[in-house]
Amino acid sequence: MNGMTRTAETDVLIVGAGPVGTTMAIDLAQRGVRVVVIEAKPADAPRAVKCNHIAARTMEMYRRLGLAAALRDAGLPADFPNDVVFRTTMTGTELTRIPIPCRAERYTSREGPDTWWPTAEPPHRINQRYFEPILIDHARQQDAISLHFDTRFERHEAVDDGQAVHVHAVHALTGESLQFRCRFLVGCDGGSSPVRKQIGAKLEGTPVIQQVQSTWIRAPGLAARIPGKRAWSTYAVNPRRCGTVFAIDGHETWLVHNHLNPSEPDFDSVDRDWAIRQILGVEDDFPYEIISKEDWVGRRLVADRFRDGHVFIAGDAAHLWVPYAGYGMNAGLADGANLAWLLAARVQGWAGEAMLDAYEAERQPITAQVSHFAMEHAQKMIKARSAVPPQLEEDSDVGRAERQRIGDEAYRLNVNQFCCAGLNFGYYYEGSPIIVGDGAQPPEYSMGSYTASTVPGCRVPHVWLNDGRSLYDAFGPAYTLLRLHPQADVGPLVQAAAEQHLPLVVLDLHERVADALPAAYQHRLLLCRADQHVAWRGDELPRDCRQLVGVLRGAHHQGAKDLP
Repeated sequence: MNGMTRTAETDVLIVGAGPVGTTMAIDLAQRGVRVVVIEAKPADAPRAVKCNHIAARTMEMYRRLGLAAALRDAGLPADFPNDVVFRTTMTGTELTRIPIPCRAERYTSREGPDTWWPTAEPPHRINQRYFEPILIDHARQQDAISLHFDTRFERHEAVDDGQAVHVHAVHALTGESLQFRCRFLVGCDGGSSPVRKQIGAKLEGTPVIQQVQSTWIRAPGLAARIPGKRAWSTYAVNPRRCGTVFAIDGHETWLVHNHLNPSEPDFDSVDRDWAIRQILGVEDDFPYEIISKEDWVGRRLVADRFRDGHVFIAGDAAHLWVPYAGYGMNAGLADGANLAWLLAARVQGWAGEAMLDAYEAERQPITAQVSHFAMEHAQKMIKARSAVPPQLEEDSDVGRAERQRIGDEAYRLNVNQFCCAGLNFGYYYEGSPIIVGDGAQPPEYSMGSYTASTVPGCRVPHVWLNDGRSLYDAFGPAYTLLRLHPQADVGPLVQAAAEQHLPLVVLDLHERVADALPAAYQHRLLLCRADQHVAWRGDELPRDCRQLVGVLRGAHHQGAKDLP
């Protein structure tokens, strides 16, 4: 790229090579779309230790991309418990424990509240430090992806009557001006996103929920001082300081979050070393090394729009909130999965321009909902931290009673955060231009619970096929029509799809299911999207299948009530 004088052309240009941008590039490349990714940081920049959890819904996506196995093989030692434990300090008395299987037993364990996941891919606890390099290495191997590090996005402008985007960038080391021309531009460039600012989108919501001192430490002597069974995450609860500690390598490195209290107005209000020692429960002379530190503010902010013409924003560029239940990064990855197949449909030529309207119509309401779940939980946690009884650590009847009470309350409050089936599988898309509703209302969901449903807009309920594959493994790259009854006629829809070049795979589910279908499967026909959401359902095809196909490919807006 150095010394380039011409304008490089591509289908999609992504600003930001973090997990969201890189994963989206891999998704697009798998669909035959040419992608350029530009990233201001150097390729060998130290990896962040921010994210610690890949959600089940995200692991389903990585399974589709062929990355699930590689990610499962990385992170904590295979036998390291993924439990969440609450203690008076990290080395103190255990108050309660949420059992979560280690990765060696992730597929087989059936004990505890985190093992019933209705999916082929349950969650995976792994720090960003370990999974981000896997994504980058995989992206480098794709011929359709061109990665440019040390490349800073400067500005963009629409060209060709808004049908293309011209991007100006600069090489961070040489100062050389770089030019790109793309059909679509996607800003996956973080909370301070220049792309978001240039399209005039504004973050709205609650600017400050809580402040956190985060410190990545190396403490070789810490593990030996922790009593009982190990844990992926430890919540320290005592009258002096409350905080959270994540095991990073399972041996000697840990990420310590010191949650500031509402009475502490800024990060300098609390001595970092003192707070770390109170959370760990160690003496003033206990040795540890600070590897890196970052202070951050928990917010609840969602952009007022996610798009301007052929320019889109995703991930932290579009929404910021306290990442309870791991749904900070994972919500961004869901944005990317949603947008990737829509952009690919346009690049491949079978979808109309209205196909792109689905992204903002679907993702913006969901991110607003998820952010409220996170904010509500954050407020409950803040209240709990401010109400730690002074007798909690006493060796007395009162102390024991308080430890029992606090432990019970901590379990009830947090089990849904760490076993969050609702956030994974319960959300649904309403008001989408490419989903045909039938008047039925999707079931409500919470952070921890949901009801499987085939109402259009919901996630297709998972089933195992009799050949050992997941149902999703058999899905086509765009739309899949599930035929649940052998007498259901699918010919007119197949013909209409072929006429309009809509990619459609027909799957006779009635003869391929390993066990009985979930009760949610009540219709003879179910039309599923590439991202595993229901697009349409019925016992027989509509009279005009060409009209249905037109809706599915974004050729025109049409409501279910208007479909004959």
